Amino acid sequence: MRPDRIVPLIVAVALFMENMDSTVIATSLPAIAADIGTNPLALKLAVTSYLLSLAVFIPASGWTADRFGARTVFRAAIAVFVLGSIGCALSHSLTDFVIARIVQGIGGAMMTPVGRLVLVRTIPKRELIGAMAWVTTPALVGPVLGPPVGGFITTYATWHWIFLINVPIGLLGIALATRYIENVRAEHHERFDLRGMVFAGLGIAGIAFGLSVLGLNFLPWTIVAALVIGGALFVVAYLVHARHTAAPALDLTLFRLPTFRASVLGGFTFRLGIGALPFLLPLMLQVGFGMTPFQSGMVTFASALGAMGMKWATATILRRFGFRSILVCNALISSAFIAVCASFTHTTPVAVMLAFLLFGGFFRSLQFTSINTIAYAEVEPARVSRATSLVSVGQQLSISAGVAVGALAVETTQRLHGGGALQAADFPPAFLIVAAISALSVLIFARLPHDAGAELADRLPVPTETSDSRVG
Repeated sequence: MRPDRIVPLIVAVALFMENMDSTVIATSLPAIAADIGTNPLALKLAVTSYLLSLAVFIPASGWTADRFGARTVFRAAIAVFVLGSIGCALSHSLTDFVIARIVQGIGGAMMTPVGRLVLVRTIPKRELIGAMAWVTTPALVGPVLGPPVGGFITTYATWHWIFLINVPIGLLGIALATRYIENVRAEHHERFDLRGMVFAGLGIAGIAFGLSVLGLNFLPWTIVAALVIGGALFVVAYLVHARHTAAPALDLTLFRLPTFRASVLGGFTFRLGIGALPFLLPLMLQVGFGMTPFQSGMVTFASALGAMGMKWATATILRRFGFRSILVCNALISSAFIAVCASFTHTTPVAVMLAFLLFGGFFRSLQFTSINTIAYAEVEPARVSRATSLVSVGQQLSISAGVAVGALAVETTQRLHGGGALQAADFPPAFLIVAAISALSVLIFARLPHDAGAELADRLPVPTETSDSRVG
């Protein structure tokens, strides 16, 4: 098989393993808690410790890949993730399980940005859209496939297989990476910015963790506020530090590039709303409509099917219409499909829900692939590793913030309805709010040049007398 096809597939499988595992344990927490002798609420530490581990180690991924080689780090990341998975399966106490999840998080923190780095450095720019479509799919499929898979495995086998299934997948990934991925590394090694990594890691961890539990009544609001404010202070400390450092852990000068800036900031705004969907929809279907976890999972899986269907058409669509037009129009279309979920009731036919979710997943996949790809349109090869780290940080924060926004919207509506038990009527306003937030990303994407990403989409500008008339 050609490298431009097998390499994206290797990266996609590894990222699917990481994305699904981060959500698959949600439906299995009661069974795991009963088996290791703790309660499900305490076991939430396993979820949050994984999130914190991701946030802390992502800033180091770019430098590590430059220093030791992308293939070496990618294989090591898979190996660490597999070791963490084995540790989870063998855990007999809450402490064991939390430590194993932290190890998994270290592997996942390296796996995602370095996987993108492998693609950007090994795939020609004109073929990057198709390759990035493969990498985007796991991020869309994992969150919706994880809960039903976790429920199925826990019901018909044991929860241990949620983690043990990663072992053969990981070993296969390591073998394929060894054969097909080049060990590309930077020609010049820069000094590692340890202080910057500490500031950035603590800042990202505080904000991401604080936002992820905001509105979930998991911690007292004073602790949540302390986490977010403390994280913000560390971010400020990092900004001051980065201005006086030649090679900072996160290169914020990349935001001077219009396409990179639009990808990260526009992508953050878009994901802020869209990221709430995997949280809101299953909750509404189960709590509001009385579906079982497995029934709910089968309904939400329709959006994953739509996402997988789009990857075959993404390159053609972007070549025809260009990045700017697609990012602007598709942000509105995708947001509209989120807003439609507000109209779902317990009498809505399942076939109608499936149809809207299927087409919604189709357009969201197109948007995510476009956002992920346009980030590298103007990035020089020497700065690609820094770009992948910064892109991953933005995505991690947006996902955490998206769940927080969705949870806050539901909780606020619930209080306005007089409190009491959560019911179906508490969800429609939340869907409308997150849809509106996603739609605001249009204001950022509209500022892109008309020919943004023309080389990536294999579109040549039409020569004219003024730059304003260029097509792209």
